[in-house]
Amino acid sequence: MPASYTILPERGLVYVRYSGFVTLGDTQDAIGDYLRHPASRAGQMQLVDLSEVTGFEDDIVRLIKLQAQKADMFRPADGIQTLLVYYAPHDAGFAMAKLILRSWQGVTSVMATIQRHEAEALDILGQPERRMHDLLSAAG
Repeated sequence: MPASYTILPERGLVYVRYSGFVTLGDTQDAIGDYLRHPASRAGQMQLVDLSEVTGFEDDIVRLIKLQAQKADMFRPADGIQTLLVYYAPHDAGFAMAKLILRSWQGVTSVMATIQRHEAEALDILGQPERRMHDLLSAAG
């Protein structure tokens, strides 16, 4: 599956993984599933793992529409901010993350960054693990 997620409620964190060629539909489906999940909460930090991305749909018009929908999701009335960390060690994922990051400009309720190293991505999110695998293992 090109897009999947795991909610780690005790950490206030959502781990999102993309793999292969990613379409905007994949993202839209994952967001819809997440919003319906009983453990989803406003303000949950998002760790977006793009380490297995080989390419992505580069349709800026559709991306802007999708990001507008996501901005509504990350713009709760109570002023909660959401931290998004994109882990993109390879060029394809990095290019995808840069495009997404640009689309977050002006959304003050979202703080987003791109990291090339696992340990740094986890550190920004306040996680003690140094590898994604260890994070998911510890969360059970």
